[in-house]
Amino acid sequence: MPADIVIGAQWGDEGKAKVIDYLASKTDIVVRYSGGANAGHTVEVGNQKIVFHLVPSGMMYENTISVLGGGMVIDPDALFDEIKDLESKGIKVRDRLRIADNAHVLLPYHKEMDSIQEESLGDDKIGTTKRGIGFCYTDKVSRWGIRMRDLISEGFYTKRLPLVLEQKNKVLENIHKKNPISLQEMTDYLRKVAENVRPMLINAPYYLNMELDSGKNILLEGAQGTMLDVDFGTYPYVTSSNSTTGGAIAGTGISFQHLQEVVGLAKAYITRVGEGPFPTELEPEAAEILRKAGNEYGATTGRPRRTGWYDVEVIKHAARVNGLTSLAMTKLDVLDTFDTIKIGVGYELNGKRISYFPSGEVENIKVLYEEMPGWKEKTAHVRNRNDLPKNARKYVETVEKFTGLPVKWIGVGPKREDMILGK
Repeated sequence: MPADIVIGAQWGDEGKAKVIDYLASKTDIVVRYSGGANAGHTVEVGNQKIVFHLVPSGMMYENTISVLGGGMVIDPDALFDEIKDLESKGIKVRDRLRIADNAHVLLPYHKEMDSIQEESLGDDKIGTTKRGIGFCYTDKVSRWGIRMRDLISEGFYTKRLPLVLEQKNKVLENIHKKNPISLQEMTDYLRKVAENVRPMLINAPYYLNMELDSGKNILLEGAQGTMLDVDFGTYPYVTSSNSTTGGAIAGTGISFQHLQEVVGLAKAYITRVGEGPFPTELEPEAAEILRKAGNEYGATTGRPRRTGWYDVEVIKHAARVNGLTSLAMTKLDVLDTFDTIKIGVGYELNGKRISYFPSGEVENIKVLYEEMPGWKEKTAHVRNRNDLPKNARKYVETVEKFTGLPVKWIGVGPKREDMILGK
């Protein structure tokens, strides 16, 4: 059976949860494959708004299993708080949540180090969420990380944990003049975490591939977006993991042979949170108008998002990197009130036309725009693409023309039912 992927095609915050929520209704297993509690995926059902940070959005369906993949960095405190919050809203989590035993554990000292570094950078800060994501991934690649499987191994507490804390305390005490981490306190903390997660731990590559072989279908859920990928985004203003298709394979252990549909999520305009280049960014006054119209504030941090016009080269870059097979456009209704709308259809760099997203000098890009008339009609009630206002249909068709990809889903509001399906 196939595995499909939903991937952010811009700088994150594209509305992945809404499309995942729709697709999960027909999916057996939803797997989150990268990132940590820095993500914020919002689903609105009826009068209830639910924000997911670590738990996959597919948890909304009673018959769907949710998996935290090995490519994630998991903050136990954030996870248990999220489980408690979801269960208080009537969503049964523990019996349907699985955790890859090779996922890394994000600990309090990761968050402390993240905050120290971000504050020390001043005007040159990256704009992280200060949730320790980057420092946990740093430990992973430098081989100082702690994995979920370690927590249920007695030898870990007597051998490896003391070595890890010795190394961390040298940095905290000698460089940052901070208090050391208590071995006993950390041991007690991790033993409690182990007690909670033990029933949910799985060998994810074995479990997921066996389930696919048995006829189950799987949906892979990404966090952040392509332009925040540590390799293919606007480095260094990126996240600390691979949020692209390659990260989905590495973060789950699913064979690429199972992959079928790769859905690129993109708003009808574009946003980004934090620092870094942003070619189609609007001037402050216009940006604020679009921000208010789209309620563009981070689900995790509450920070106002920077806003800009749709950028075709960003989507084409995402298509190349991820192997996108289709697009989902969200928040088309936010553009309902605009007299004119622009689409960035090309770039010039240093006076020369380029047909790719450059890995450097992004701040020197000159964007070439195509301007279109707005539709000045509400679209929230529309459920059939042919019933969209003429100019709204033309806008979607223009996106398809320049990106070369079909737009299979169109979001026209925040709720589950506010969706136009099919072309």
